[in-house]
Amino acid sequence: MLTNDIAAVRTAAIDSLHRTLSGPRPFAAAQPRSQGGLAPELPGLQRRMAEWKAEYPEHHVTVGRAPQAGSIMLANNDYLSLADDGRIIGALRAALDDVKTETFMSGVFVQFLDAQGAYEREMARFLGSEGVALCQSGWAANDGLIQAIADADTPVYVDLYGHASLWQGIHSAGAKPRPFRHNNMTHLRSVIAKNGPGVILVDSVYSTSGDLCPLDQLCDLAEETGCMLVVDESHGVGVFGPQGSGLVTAMGLEHRVHFRTFSLSKAMVGRGGIVAGTKKTLEYFRYTSRPAIFSSTVLPHEIAGFRATLDVIQADEHRRSRLFANTAYLRAGLAEVGIDVGSSPAPIISLIGGAEAKTAQLRDRLEDHGIFGAVFCAPATPKGRSLVRLTVNSGLTQDDLDRVIRAAADCRDLLVSDLRIDRDAA
Repeated sequence: MLTNDIAAVRTAAIDSLHRTLSGPRPFAAAQPRSQGGLAPELPGLQRRMAEWKAEYPEHHVTVGRAPQAGSIMLANNDYLSLADDGRIIGALRAALDDVKTETFMSGVFVQFLDAQGAYEREMARFLGSEGVALCQSGWAANDGLIQAIADADTPVYVDLYGHASLWQGIHSAGAKPRPFRHNNMTHLRSVIAKNGPGVILVDSVYSTSGDLCPLDQLCDLAEETGCMLVVDESHGVGVFGPQGSGLVTAMGLEHRVHFRTFSLSKAMVGRGGIVAGTKKTLEYFRYTSRPAIFSSTVLPHEIAGFRATLDVIQADEHRRSRLFANTAYLRAGLAEVGIDVGSSPAPIISLIGGAEAKTAQLRDRLEDHGIFGAVFCAPATPKGRSLVRLTVNSGLTQDDLDRVIRAAADCRDLLVSDLRIDRDAA
């Protein structure tokens, strides 16, 4: 009897479903269809797209011409000119030929991978850190770490120049950002005094200005106020420090910084990210960070490339020497032609156009000379403070640098004299 009842219910449910599917569709006439068969975009999206198109009627300000043979590329972050290094390419090829492990899954399921564990231990030794966790990107490292170590009750203090991934991490954590003026320890102290101990987020080298963070002062302040410190070393690792181990180690602060993060897509010429910290916190991070859980893991051949790159970066000191020489030469040359680009030793030089229309002219004139930089505008910079960033690399020749200096000299009338890219802090 019970079996017959179940069969009857199942038959009735199937009949009901068939009638529903064959009858009028309840949502079919909810909105008029566009030509492609889709309902129109929501009004709010239509408004935002119309506003964006009105601001960029032809193309976005970041879009210029395509480089030609002989162009000088200063838009990428390959500081040590490793993109075509045979040692790295060879390691990638060998790993692709030899992959026997299927790793198309979440990172929580691949802790058994010997190659990943070996790389994390090598990276930890390189950084002078107790532990390291490999992530899918620098963005995932920052977003996931902050989401893991902060919550709605945690004050999170962030430098106004801090990378967008740091701000995203605050949002993911459900915390309220407590911004402080760029590199201003006095202002940070006052904000902490109002809100109490929390997490401080900074970049060691700021990507739009090339400014270095005063990490020694920051460590003193963090210890004095009971705050945890997160330093994004994306533009520091590979460039600064012993064997390229970063600005934190260059200043002897590796045991005073709770967490270091960085992207492997800058000097490391790959696609991944790193979180360095204590082993117990990283164990917690691996199983609570949403990017670590819900994004597929880094692949074995990528890890092989990372390991080869780490070896090359430690061994090829001459590349860093050449990078710093090129940076100093270019800064001095720009100063000689009347362009103030500051005194940072970082290989990041920004030419500030200000308004986006002016920066578009600056971009075009530089490209007339065969110089291709990276245009930064809102939201990467405050509105009205857009710029062309020139990223120096070790492969540039003196002739290349002289061409850049001459091109920049021809653009002096398009540059603003105020180097600050500030936003007001609350």
